[in-house]
Amino acid sequence: MSPANATKNEHSPSSRRWWLVAALLVVAGLRLWRLPEAGAPDYDSVRNWQAVLALTQGDFSRLFVPGCPAFLLSYALVALFTRSFLVFQTINALVGVAGLGFFATWVARKARLSGPEAAGLVLLGGTGLLLTFAGRDFTPNSVSLLLCAGLFRSHLARLARPGLAALVRVAVWLALGLSFSYKFLFALPILLVLEVLQADGLWRTPRVWARVLAVLAAPYVLFGTVGVAAGLPWYRWLAFYVRTVAPTTANAAGRQATLKIDFTYYLRYLAEFESPLLLAGLALAAWLVWREWRRGWRPQDRPWLLPYLLFWALCLLAGMSLLLKAPRGLLFAYLPLAALAVLAGRRVLPRWALLAVLAAAVCLNVFRIEQTIYASLPTPYAQVAAWLQQHGARKVASTVGLGLAPYLNDKVQLTVINDEKALSRLRQEGYDYVLLDGYWRVAGVARFDSLRRQVPVAAWPAPQLQQPLLFLEHSEYTGRGFAETLAAGRAAAADSLPLRLYRLR
Repeated sequence: MSPANATKNEHSPSSRRWWLVAALLVVAGLRLWRLPEAGAPDYDSVRNWQAVLALTQGDFSRLFVPGCPAFLLSYALVALFTRSFLVFQTINALVGVAGLGFFATWVARKARLSGPEAAGLVLLGGTGLLLTFAGRDFTPNSVSLLLCAGLFRSHLARLARPGLAALVRVAVWLALGLSFSYKFLFALPILLVLEVLQADGLWRTPRVWARVLAVLAAPYVLFGTVGVAAGLPWYRWLAFYVRTVAPTTANAAGRQATLKIDFTYYLRYLAEFESPLLLAGLALAAWLVWREWRRGWRPQDRPWLLPYLLFWALCLLAGMSLLLKAPRGLLFAYLPLAALAVLAGRRVLPRWALLAVLAAAVCLNVFRIEQTIYASLPTPYAQVAAWLQQHGARKVASTVGLGLAPYLNDKVQLTVINDEKALSRLRQEGYDYVLLDGYWRVAGVARFDSLRRQVPVAAWPAPQLQQPLLFLEHSEYTGRGFAETLAAGRAAAADSLPLRLYRLR
C-alpha cells in the first residue's frame, strides 16, 4: 500500500472507529484493573451507594443532598438486583469510558483526525491521573463527562447553524447535566458569554426564551414532584444549591467559606501530577488562536473547534480558581485540555513526531497511575471487616471515614463520628469497637488525640489513605491550599498504621 493510500485509510471513518475502539479498550482495562481490591476511594462514593440502597427501601431523605437526583434514581434500578459496591463502581467506570469515547469521537470527526491521532487523544485523556482516579469512584463524575461532551457537541453545532431546534438541543443536554450533577451550574455563565458573543439575534424572540426555560425547568418539576410525593419539601433541591453556595455553619474541618482565589492551584496540579502536554497544549493553542485573531478571524465568521475548546478550558480554569479547589474542579476542562494538546500539536509537528510525543506522554501517565493508584492496593478495609466478624462485633464506630462500610454485612451497624467526645455516648449505646480511620487526616478533622494515645487491639497499614492525590481531592473540604495540602499528606505518610481498632467495652 502506498503512503498516500495508507494515510487516506487512516482518515476513513471505519478505520478511525477501530482505532478509537482499541484505545477505549485499553482505557477500560486501566479503569477496571484491580478494581475489586480498591474499595471505595472516598467518603462521597460510599454515601452515594448508601443513598441508592436507601431509595430501594423507600427512604428518599438524601435524594437531593448531593445535588444529583437523576444519578441516584438511575442506580436505584441497579440496586433492585444487587447491593454490591463493586458492581456500582464497575458500571460507573464503564460510563466514564463511554463519555471519553463520545467526546473523542466528536473531536476526531470535527478535526478529521487520523486513526492513530484519535487513539492518541483517547489515551492521553483516558490515562490521566485525575480521570483514572475519578473513574474508579461512585460519584456523578463519570456520567458528567458523557453529558458534558454532549453539551459541547450540541452547542458548537448551534453556533454553526443558528436555529431554535439547535438551541433546544443545547438546553436538553444542560437540563440532563443539571439532573445528574450540580456542577453543570458552572457551565451556565460560560454558555451565556458564548451566546452574547454569537450575537445572532436568536434570543430576541419570546418563543425562544419560553422553550429554553421550559426545558431547563423540566427536571426541577419532575424530580421536585418525586420529592414531594416522598414527603420532602418542594424546595429541597434548590435549598441544596443555597447551602452549597452559602453554608450557614462550618463543616467538620472548620471550613465555611466557598470562595478562595488562587490562580496557581490548578496550574501547579497540572504541572506536578498530570502530563506536561496539557499545559503545553493550552499555551500552544492560545498562541495559535491569537495568531488567527491577528489575521482577522472572528468567532462569527466560522465556528472553529480549537478556539471553542480553548475558551471553555480557560473559562473553567479561571472560574474554578475563584472557588475552593480540588483536582475534580478540572473535570469538565480535562478532556478539552487533552484535545487542545492534540489539535494544536498537529498544527506545528509532523505526524510521526506528534504520535511519538503522545506515546511518551501516555507512558508517563500509566507510570503515575501505577505509582499512585495500583501500588497502594489492596485496600485493608476487607481485613478490618474480617477481623470484626471473627470477633463478633455488632456495633462499630469509625472516625470520619466510611471505607469500611462496603465490607460489613447487614448484621453490623456502622456509625461515623467527627469527635472523640461521642465515644462515651456510644459506649452507653453498646458499641463494641471504634476504628481510628486515618481518613480523619485526609478530611482535616483532628479531634481524636486522646484516642490515638490508647493501645489498639489491632492495626493495619493503609497506603491508600496517604496518597497525595487523595489529600488534594479533599482540599475543597478542608479549605487548604495546594502546598498546605501536600504537607498534610506528607505528615500522614509518617503514620505506618493509619487504621487502628480500639475496644469500647
